[in-house]
Amino acid sequence: MASSVVSISSTITLITIFILSSVLSIASTAESLEERTRPFKKVYAFGDSFTDTGNTKNAEGPSGFGHVSNSPYGSTFFNHSTNRYSDGRLVIDFVAEALSLPYLPPYRHSKGNDTFGVNFAVAGSTAINHEFFVRNNLSLDITPQSIQTQMIWFNRYLESQGCQGVESKCKDFDETLFWFGEIGVNDYAYTLGSSVSDDTIRKLAVSSVSGALQALLQKGAKYLVVQGLPLTGCLPLAMYLAPQDDRDDIGCVKSVNNQSYTHNLVLQAKLQEFRKQYPHAVIVYADYWNAYRTVMKNPGKYGFKEVFRVCCGSGEPPYNFSVFATCGTPNATVCTSPSQYINWDGVHLTEAMYKVVSDMFLQGNFSQPPFNFLLEKKERQG
Repeated sequence: MASSVVSISSTITLITIFILSSVLSIASTAESLEERTRPFKKVYAFGDSFTDTGNTKNAEGPSGFGHVSNSPYGSTFFNHSTNRYSDGRLVIDFVAEALSLPYLPPYRHSKGNDTFGVNFAVAGSTAINHEFFVRNNLSLDITPQSIQTQMIWFNRYLESQGCQGVESKCKDFDETLFWFGEIGVNDYAYTLGSSVSDDTIRKLAVSSVSGALQALLQKGAKYLVVQGLPLTGCLPLAMYLAPQDDRDDIGCVKSVNNQSYTHNLVLQAKLQEFRKQYPHAVIVYADYWNAYRTVMKNPGKYGFKEVFRVCCGSGEPPYNFSVFATCGTPNATVCTSPSQYINWDGVHLTEAMYKVVSDMFLQGNFSQPPFNFLLEKKERQG
């Protein structure tokens, strides 16, 4: 009888060990499979409020939009504010999802969860160094960070990882995607009404962004996506400020859209120079301007009913927008169906619009070369 009990006990133990080892084996296989299906191990992101996943909080926000920590920011997806300037996810969040990676932690608040990358983007950030705005008496209430600040943060981060530039052969760069969200819109906005010309801003802003990109390329970056400026003349703030006779064929502010369009042409020319200078790298231009314009020309196709009115605003006609009662302030109200709106708060877009735009970049025809080309080259090179 005793031997029978021992035998049964041994059998149960063996079965338990077999089940546990099988579960662990399956979990290990699933994990390694997920790693193999991830094209990149890391993503590093840069940019402004269109890309910032939490480097900015209320008190640090750009003038008029310093309420990002308040409800209803983040209400659609996260159910609370994450200090993203939207009701939910941004383009960079959908990029992370597409690459089977977690959402990127903001550099200022990464808390050690930076295994899969870091986001250095800051709301209100400029392309041009802050000192330029100080010299021209344009520094009132503007965010002091620029793309140079973000590069300083990035270099500090690399040092903390024991990776200090070209000499150290930052090998994880072979497995890293660098995502440059749009940056430069704030430079034009901060000089509105001043004697500083658009030409000056364009030249300095593109030069500054180019310097940051070149620094990354010299460090060994191989895979970069650079977003152009969006259709900024269609943002309610621009519509609110511009005279009624300054409109284009889709009802947006013509002068502002032309400004962004010209900026993007200069940026694209610079990217083409880099492609020749760094043939080992894949440099993708994400055409925000034309992606946005495509949605504006046929909003219903993408599920949008409101192209100019903001979802979260003051109630003031015609755009439900006022600079004196922006989203997150006590007098602002929020719409019941954000997914039917392109605009969230007057300057930033809804999660629904960011999703449409990210699909256009990642799967559509609004990246040159196509994002799939970058993925295929990465897969070939291992």
